[in-house]
Amino acid sequence: MDAIKNNIRRLRFDNEEMTQQELANRAKCTRQTIISLEAGKYTPSLMLAFRLSRALGSRIEEVFEFTE
Repeated sequence: MDAIKNNIRRLRFDNEEMTQQELANRAKCTRQTIISLEAGKYTPSLMLAFRLSRALGSRIEEVFEFTE
């Protein structure tokens, strides 16, 4: 089964313990979206994935992992 995992929570803490709200503001989404992403209950659009990776100062491949 294909799956997309993310490292958002770890990367937030690596970025001076950025809060979920701070990340949401930088990525132009809601805190609820960040909560759902971190829980693995939501797969972001490509646009949101790029905004998140930029907000976290990481490459998209560092934020998201695709497994087949």
